[in-house]
Amino acid sequence: MALGRDPLDALEIPDGTTVEEHDLVTDGDVIVGGQSTVEFGVRGRNVVAGERVRFGGDIEADGDCRLDMWSDVAGNVLVGEDAYLGERVHVGGQLMVSGDLDIGDDVEIEEGFEANGWIVIRNPVPTLVFYFIVLSQLLRVGETDAADEIAEALSGEEETAADPLVIPRGGDVSDDSWQVSTPAHVGDGCRLHGNLRAQSIEMGADNNVFGSLRARGDVVVGSGTRIHGDVTTRGGTVEVAEDVRVLGDVSCNDLELHEDAVVDGSIRSRGEMRIVRPEAKREIE
Repeated sequence: MALGRDPLDALEIPDGTTVEEHDLVTDGDVIVGGQSTVEFGVRGRNVVAGERVRFGGDIEADGDCRLDMWSDVAGNVLVGEDAYLGERVHVGGQLMVSGDLDIGDDVEIEEGFEANGWIVIRNPVPTLVFYFIVLSQLLRVGETDAADEIAEALSGEEETAADPLVIPRGGDVSDDSWQVSTPAHVGDGCRLHGNLRAQSIEMGADNNVFGSLRARGDVVVGSGTRIHGDVTTRGGTVEVAEDVRVLGDVSCNDLELHEDAVVDGSIRSRGEMRIVRPEAKREIE
């Protein structure tokens, strides 16, 4: 993910992300801002969580796992490489670490832990906090190249690695809803459960969303996507591309609807409504 902006200023759901039973599964990293709630378990490459993040299931990280202070995991934590747990982290199941374990004070692991490498009891969280502080400051003063270099060095991965799944600070993710106060960007080929609530929503192609979309600003739905619910915006524009099917109502200010899209419910547009016919190179108003 290019760091041209604050890396935690939007909900970012990369290509191919799926919800499988009670787990949120992605090929890349999982980054969760502080004071967020994720009712799912998560599976990814590296898992990084800020302070007071609550997970409702297991964490499975192929690489490293970093949990900031006061975080809570309802299930097990399985880590393919190194793990870093801050002060007062609670793990409801087992902690299994293939590499080294850095652990802070007053950490509670209900079903015990095992680490194949070194075990160091200290507070590793300042390193994680420092990582985000430095990135934020560099981005704030416009030093995007330096921010990219630091991110690459710390991740140890090439730029071609899969984009991370990012849940911004204060986000709430569950089977019922994905609620954030920031914009939301969804990649291609995702399968998601729950209603998506965000400042604005930009959705890629060939997604399957078992829920509705609601935003204060614009909503864009890419081609081949199926929405099992309503698409609503308070004052923005809704753009519905070709081969989209909305199994609900569409309500917006302005609407741009491809002629090959299908809306099963009613359409309410307070402003301009346009039906797009690209093969004719014109629009019918």
